[in-house]
Amino acid sequence: MNRRSVIGLSVTAVLGLSSLSGAALSKQVSLKKQIVGTWLAVSVSVQRPDGSKLEPFGPNPNGVTIFTSDGRFALINTRPGRAKFASNNRLEGTPDENKATVQGTLAYFGTYTVNEADRTFSIHIDADTFPNDEGIAQKRSFTITGDELKYTNPAGTVGGAPVEVALKRAK
Repeated sequence: MNRRSVIGLSVTAVLGLSSLSGAALSKQVSLKKQIVGTWLAVSVSVQRPDGSKLEPFGPNPNGVTIFTSDGRFALINTRPGRAKFASNNRLEGTPDENKATVQGTLAYFGTYTVNEADRTFSIHIDADTFPNDEGIAQKRSFTITGDELKYTNPAGTVGGAPVEVALKRAK
């Protein structure tokens, strides 16, 4: 092959690759597809009316949120280090043991939809360890950057104060 042919092939290859990557960028994965999967809690922070922040599950929460491709979700958060029940029977906890458990856990599940245009997801809660939220719908703004999902619940379960949540995709 002569030099002119090699240069011509090189230019053609570069132009072809650049148009291919442009086409790939225009076909970004939808937010609905990006949210699907298992996510682990990184932080859960409540913004109190006085401006202070509360971490109801501590600085290193144990938590998992799962979004399925068919529009179902489940969430559970627990505070590490909760004391075990002396009776070893969850139905026979003392008032203090029951209080610590309720204040240190939250779990709910239901269905969800994603609004691509306004970058929100809405959930409908079928069942919840905080019964006041059962049967209600809530809308949350969110971002996904790489393996990180962040969202805001504008009316959380701690007196209706906003909650900021950060999750990382489970490996």
